[in-house]
Amino acid sequence: MTAKRIGFVLGVLALAAGCLLPVPDGLTRPGFVVAGLTLLMAAWWMTEALPLTATAFMPFLVLPFAGVSSAKETAESYYSEILFLLLGGAFIALAIERTGLHRRLAVGVLRLAGRNAGPWGLLLAFMASTGLLSMVISNTSTALIMMPMALAVLEAGRAPSNGQHGLSGALPMGIAFAASIGGLGTIVGSPTNAIAVGLIDEVLGYRVGFAEWMAYGVPVVLVGIPLAALIIGRVQQVGAQAFDGGAARAGIATQKEWSAPERRLVPVVTATFTLWLAQAWLAPLLPDGSLTDGTIAIAASLALFLLPDGTGRPLLTWAEADRAPWGVIMMFGGGLALAAGMTASGLAGWIGDALLPLRDAPLIVVTLALVALVILVTEFASNVATASAIMPVVAGLAVALGADPLLLAIPAAMAASWGFMLPAGTGPNAIAWATGHIRMAAMVRAGALLDIAGIVLIVGVVWGVRALV
Repeated sequence: MTAKRIGFVLGVLALAAGCLLPVPDGLTRPGFVVAGLTLLMAAWWMTEALPLTATAFMPFLVLPFAGVSSAKETAESYYSEILFLLLGGAFIALAIERTGLHRRLAVGVLRLAGRNAGPWGLLLAFMASTGLLSMVISNTSTALIMMPMALAVLEAGRAPSNGQHGLSGALPMGIAFAASIGGLGTIVGSPTNAIAVGLIDEVLGYRVGFAEWMAYGVPVVLVGIPLAALIIGRVQQVGAQAFDGGAARAGIATQKEWSAPERRLVPVVTATFTLWLAQAWLAPLLPDGSLTDGTIAIAASLALFLLPDGTGRPLLTWAEADRAPWGVIMMFGGGLALAAGMTASGLAGWIGDALLPLRDAPLIVVTLALVALVILVTEFASNVATASAIMPVVAGLAVALGADPLLLAIPAAMAASWGFMLPAGTGPNAIAWATGHIRMAAMVRAGALLDIAGIVLIVGVVWGVRALV
C-alpha cells in the first residue's frame, strides 16, 4: 500500500472516530469532529493523498454538517486580509520578475555570500537576508519578495528547472523558514507578537516594550536561522549536488544602465515597503482597520496595472498577473477555515484547558510542554488563530501558578509562529511550495526537526535572557 493510500485511510478513520467514538470529557461532539477533521487534513496534506488544494475544501464540507458553522460562515472563514496580502504580494513579485529587477537584487545577495561561496554559503546568505527583512515587514511579504531572487539564482546556476533536491529545494525552503523565524525578532514582525503583548498588558497589567521584546526575539533569530540552515542543508544534502556558483554570478549579471521598467517599478516597491513599515504609525490616523498589509498590497497591485513602464505598456498586464498561485491561496484559506472551526467548536479552548493540570509541575516543565503543544497546534491552524486561542489560557495559567508571566507568555507567542512542517501552516511555506521545488517528505522532515529544536531554543533563550534582565 502506498503512502498516499495509507494517509487517505488514516485520515478517513480519524474523521470517523471524531464522529462516532465517545466524546472526551469537557469537549463537545462538534469539537471532537473538528479534531478528527484536523487529523484528516494533516494526514492528507503530509502524504498528498489528495492534491493539497483539494484537501483544503474539507472544512467547507465537514464544518456545516458537524453543526460548527453554516456553509455561509464557513465560506467566509476561507477569506481574510492575509489572502489579499498573498495575492497583492504575488502581483508585486511577478512585476519584479517581469522587469528583471529581481536579478539585480539577487546580485546583491550573491555579493553578501562572497565570491567563493558554495551552496552552503548561498543558502545562509539568502536566509540571513530574508530573516533581517522579515523583522521589519510581514513574513509573507518578505517571502514573496525574496523567492523570485532565489529562483533567478537557481536558474543562472544551471540547477534543474523543476529540481527538488540539493540547493534547488533548499533555497525556497530556507527562505520560507527564515521569513517565519525573522518575524520573531520584533513586535511588528509577526501578528502573534502583537497579540501576546496586548494580552499580557490586558490580563496581567505588564507592558512589554519594543526594545524588551527584541531582547528576547533577536537572539532566537540569530540562533534559529543558522540552525534552520543546518537542518535544511542536511535534509536536502546541498553539498552532494553540484551547483555552479560562478555561472550563477555570470548568468544573473545585469546591465549597468537601469531599464525604464526597472526605474519605474522601484518607486512602487519602495512606497509599498515604506507603507508596510509605517503602518503601525499611520493606522491610528485612518478609519479603524482600513490600512493593513493586505490593503497596501492591493493598492500597489492596482498601481502596477495603471502605471506605464516607459515602453508603451503597463508595469503588469493581467495575462502576467494571472500566473499568481491561486491554488496556494485556496489551500491557505483551507487552513484559515480549519482554524476558525477549531475556535468555534471549542476544540482550541479545550486544548488550552488541558494545560491547567500542569500547574503542579515545575515551571520549566510547564513551559516546555506549553511550547510543544502550541507548536503542534500551529502546524494545522493559523498562527494568529493559535495565539488568540492559547494566550488567554497562558495568562490564566501564569496567574494560577503565581509565576513570572513572561516566562510563559513570550515562549508561547513565539511558538505560535514556529510551524514548519506543512505548506498550509504559514504564508511563507505556501509560497515556497508554489515554486514546485519542494518535496513534501523533505519539508515534513526538516520542519519536524526544526519544530523539536525550537522547543528547546525558544524556552532556553527566553529563560536565559529573563535571568539576565
